[in-house]
Amino acid sequence: MRISLFITCYNDTLFPETGKAVVKVLERLGHEVEFRPAQSCCGQMHWNTGYLREAMPLIRHFVAVYDSAEVVCVPSSSCVAMIRDHFLKAAMEYGDEKLVERVTWLVPRIFEFSELLVKRLGV
Repeated sequence: MRISLFITCYNDTLFPETGKAVVKVLERLGHEVEFRPAQSCCGQMHWNTGYLREAMPLIRHFVAVYDSAEVVCVPSSSCVAMIRDHFLKAAMEYGDEKLVERVTWLVPRIFEFSELLVKRLGV
């Protein structure tokens, strides 16, 4: 399986070796891991502090970057929660029906690393 790896700003800043470790595990299991260089932040910090307007470009960008991904592995449960629990709310609050559709299509393909191993890959 081809797995897109989203390295969160939290991981990148505090635990930069996380991405390498995740790639190592997934490749040992026989999967192809890709890193999309255009990725950025999921917008969680903005959303959590009440800056929805500032979060929206990040949400739209995340969706655009991963729209075509088969599976997205995110080694951060809080970023997964942002994507699953708040992207749709944000799109609806902005009345962006196209984004609502795109988020609805993307969310089932988002997995936290350990969840991906257990629920999708059956390890």
